[in-house]
Amino acid sequence: MNESNRQRKVAQIIQEDLAELFRKQASESAQNFLVTVSDVKITADLSIAKVYLSIFPTHFRKQIMKEIEDNKSAYRNFMGQKMGKQVRIIPDLHFYLDTTLDDVEKIEKELKGEGDNPIL
Repeated sequence: MNESNRQRKVAQIIQEDLAELFRKQASESAQNFLVTVSDVKITADLSIAKVYLSIFPTHFRKQIMKEIEDNKSAYRNFMGQKMGKQVRIIPDLHFYLDTTLDDVEKIEKELKGEGDNPIL
């Protein structure tokens, strides 16, 4: 499936604005964590945005993903204020945990022989 320029543009706006918002929230938090918006995929009709997040350190993931899910409508309202003039419909935001970096780290450890099952 080929993404249109419009899809890419809207996805990029969402990615940048949410990244800025999460950065601000993390800096205001008493806890030390990092939320990165690693990717945004948007449906052809621009109605749904799948937002992929990397969260470090890993022990905060469950708690932060729950908070984000609980505040989904606030994030959508925020996006509405940010991009209301650019799009007719503010996409519904669906958040997913991106574990790609975990997989890379695991593979690197395996290759170095540090994993549970060293490669011989």
